[in-house]
Amino acid sequence: MLMVPDTRMGGQSLRVCLARTQGRSAQTLAGALGRMTQMTGDKRQRRSRAAFQVKVSCCSKVNFVACQLFALFAAFWFRIYLSPGKTSPDVRHAFVTIFGVYFVIFCFGWYSVHLFVLVVLCYGIMVTANVSSIHRYSFFVAMAYLTLCHVSRIYIFHYGILTTDFSGPLMIVTQKITTLAFQVHDGLGRRPEDLSAEQHRLAVKVKPSFLEYLSYLLNFMSVIAGPCNNFKDYIAFIEGRHIHTKLLEVNWKQRGFHSLHEPSPTRAVIRKLCMTLVSLLLFLTLTKSFPITCLTDDWFVHKANFLTRLCYLYIVMQASKPKYYFAWTLADAVNNAAGFGFSGVDKDGNFCWDLLSNLNIWKIETATSFKMYLENWNIQTATWLKRVCYERVPWYPTVLTFILSALWHGVYPGYYFTFLTGILVTVAARTVRNNFRHYFRSSKTLQVAYDVVTWAVTQLAVSYTVAPFVMLAVEPTISLYKSMYFYLHIISLLIILFLPIKPHAHIQREPQTLNSVNKKKKD
Repeated sequence: MLMVPDTRMGGQSLRVCLARTQGRSAQTLAGALGRMTQMTGDKRQRRSRAAFQVKVSCCSKVNFVACQLFALFAAFWFRIYLSPGKTSPDVRHAFVTIFGVYFVIFCFGWYSVHLFVLVVLCYGIMVTANVSSIHRYSFFVAMAYLTLCHVSRIYIFHYGILTTDFSGPLMIVTQKITTLAFQVHDGLGRRPEDLSAEQHRLAVKVKPSFLEYLSYLLNFMSVIAGPCNNFKDYIAFIEGRHIHTKLLEVNWKQRGFHSLHEPSPTRAVIRKLCMTLVSLLLFLTLTKSFPITCLTDDWFVHKANFLTRLCYLYIVMQASKPKYYFAWTLADAVNNAAGFGFSGVDKDGNFCWDLLSNLNIWKIETATSFKMYLENWNIQTATWLKRVCYERVPWYPTVLTFILSALWHGVYPGYYFTFLTGILVTVAARTVRNNFRHYFRSSKTLQVAYDVVTWAVTQLAVSYTVAPFVMLAVEPTISLYKSMYFYLHIISLLIILFLPIKPHAHIQREPQTLNSVNKKKKD
C-alpha cells in the first residue's frame, strides 16, 4: 500500500525545521563572526604590543647611544678641566655622581628608583653591619633585590626583553656593591696572613664615605654599561694616584724604562672607537641578515642536514656578537677618555689602557679551549665571579660559579640551559685537555694540528652552549637542541663518565695566602 504523507503537517514541520535551522545557522554564524572578531582583535593587540615593544626598544637604544656619546665628551672634559691637579677629590666625586644620576634618570625614567633604593639600602649595611658579616649581608641583599627585579620583568615584558632595560645598570651596581663589601671584609675582618696576594692588594682598610660610595657605584663612566672595577683603583683615579700606582706595580724602572712621558689615553680611545664603529656596522648588516629567529625556522629544524645546522648555528651566533662588542668597547673608551683604565707598560714600553677592558676580540675568535674563550669574554664579570665565588666557596666551585652567573644574568630559562650546559662542557673540556694535550707537544706539526682541531671544536661548542642564552625561552631551546640531537650534552657526559678526571686541576685553583707562601719559604 502506498502511504501518502500529510502535506499540511509536512509543510508545517518543514517550516519549523527551516526556522530552527536558520536559528542554529545564525547562532553558528554569529559565533564564528565573534571568534573571528576576537582573533582579529587578538592579532591587532599582539601587533600593537609588538609595535610598542619595537618602538620602546628603539627609543632605549637611541637613549643608550646618546648617553654613552655624551659621556664620552664629558669624560674628555672631566680629564682636562677637572684633573686632580686643578680640583679636589670631593669635587670630582660630586661631578661624576651628578652626571651619572642624570644619565640613569634620562635612560630609564622611574625605573632608576630601583638603583637608588639598592644603593642606599646597601650603604646602610656597609655602615651598620659587623665587618665579619658585611660581605654576606651585602651579597644576599643585593642579589635578592636584583632577582626580584628580574622576576618582575618576566611578568611585565613576557620575554619581550629590551636591549637597555633597567636591569643592566642594576646588575653592574650589584657587582660593585658585592665587590666592595668583600674587599672591606678582607681589609677589616680578616688577618692579612689569611689573604691571597691579590686579596691583600685590593683589601679596603677604611669604610668609604657616603659620597665615595655613591661616586663608585653611580659615576657616569660606568653606570650605564659598566664595567665593574675595584674600589681602590677607582679612588686612586679620583685622587690622581691611578697612573703612578700602576707604574709602581709593574716596576717600570727595573724593567729598563728610566724615563716615560705622561701616559695619554687618546690613542687607546681612538682605537677603541674605531672598533666600536666596525662593530656597529657589523650589527647593522650581519646581525640583521642572520637573526636568532633563524634557528626556529622550519627549514632549519626539519629540512637542513646536521652539518648544515652546525655551520648555520655558528654563523647565527657569530652574528649576535657585534652588539656586545659595540657596547663594551664604547664603555671602555668612555672610562679611558676620563683617564681611568691605565694598566701599565708592556714589554716594548707602550702604555696599556686595558685595566677595564671587558673583552679581547682576537683571543675570543681564536680561542682553542672553552676556558680561554670564557676568560676573554665579559672579562670583568668573570673576574667578579672569581673573586666573590670561585676563590671563596669550599665545595663545587665550578658549579656554584655557573649558578651565580645564571642568577646574576636573570631568570629567563635560556640562561639556565646555557650555564648548566656550560658546566658539563667545562668539565668535559678540562678532562680531555688533561688527558690528551701532552701527547701533541712533541712536535710543532702536532701542536698546530691540535690547535686547529681544538679551535673548531671550541667555536662549535660555544655556539651550541650559548644559543639558549640568546633565545631565552624553553620552547625554542628544546626545538634547537632536539634538531641537534643533544650531541654536545651526550658527548660531554660520555667523556666525564669514561675518561679519568685529573685531580690537580682543582688543587691549582686555591689562591696562595701569605701563610702558605711563608710556609714554602721555611720548607
